[in-house]
Amino acid sequence: MTQAPTPTADTVRQLVRTLLQDSRAARTGRGGPRGGTGGQTAEPEVRPVGGGEGATTWWVGTRHVLRLAPDREASIRLRREMRLRDLVRPHVRIALPVSVAHGEWAPQLVCTLDTRVPGGSAEDHDVSAVGETDLAGLLSGLREVPLRQADTLGVPRIAPRSLEVLRRAAVQAAGRLDEADEFDSGRLDQLAPPAAAQLAAQPGGVVLVHHALTGENLVVSADGRVRGVLGWGAAVLGDPAEDIAGLALAVGAPAAVRAATLAGYGARPCLRGLWLARCDAVLHLAEGITGSDPTPLPLLRTRLHRAWEPILLERVTDLRKEDEAL
Repeated sequence: MTQAPTPTADTVRQLVRTLLQDSRAARTGRGGPRGGTGGQTAEPEVRPVGGGEGATTWWVGTRHVLRLAPDREASIRLRREMRLRDLVRPHVRIALPVSVAHGEWAPQLVCTLDTRVPGGSAEDHDVSAVGETDLAGLLSGLREVPLRQADTLGVPRIAPRSLEVLRRAAVQAAGRLDEADEFDSGRLDQLAPPAAAQLAAQPGGVVLVHHALTGENLVVSADGRVRGVLGWGAAVLGDPAEDIAGLALAVGAPAAVRAATLAGYGARPCLRGLWLARCDAVLHLAEGITGSDPTPLPLLRTRLHRAWEPILLERVTDLRKEDEAL
């Protein structure tokens, strides 16, 4: 197994210099000595994202982000992610990062210098009504990505989760949260076993799923527009309700359901996504309280609140008529 060196500011600056020089040489068809400055102006500032030296993601000036794969498995995912973004980009109007240069930063360990999408995160800015249409365009665009091409890139296929299995686990976790005065466990009574059975994933509904639509991966401007989507390394071919669930945790249940409805999804996948998010939020907060989930407790509580925001479409009834109407 390849042992990754520890990234430092000096090694990152040298790596960025080499990547940019090699990229220019490839575009112009001219070679040159590796590692020279080639008459460049002052190098951009580099600083680690969310940690000290040793981090695998670094800001490079104000326009780029350098990402370093820490092991060979991560290298495979990073290579796939760069190709997948190129496949997805024609189908969505939201910006995706572009790799301006990539290579190896250590033997068999990949790195990419990506463009930085300007804006904050959904944790910092609320998504507006127009931003919900941006999310709808994202969901509908993901549905249009050719599955065969995504398969060719090696995007994994995963089976839909059992909502009944998830419900049973959430009921147990909700009991512990109730004892800790964190959650009213009776709220889960709305999802009885027959309702969970009705919300099983439907055959033939496989699409490209981002699978990590967290608040941190949604780039939102101050006016509430969704300007970009990050974090494509977790993408799978699977259940579209997982992305609806991710949005419920990131921007709230009402906004997530409205965006999914605008994208053409009917009542069943919307409700399935809603209850996936609600059960997940209960489980993750219970794990956070015991220390098995490292996510900060305030964020876990915020996600629980978002997922349990009331929506107009709450009751699980016979969904056939609703599906036909939508």
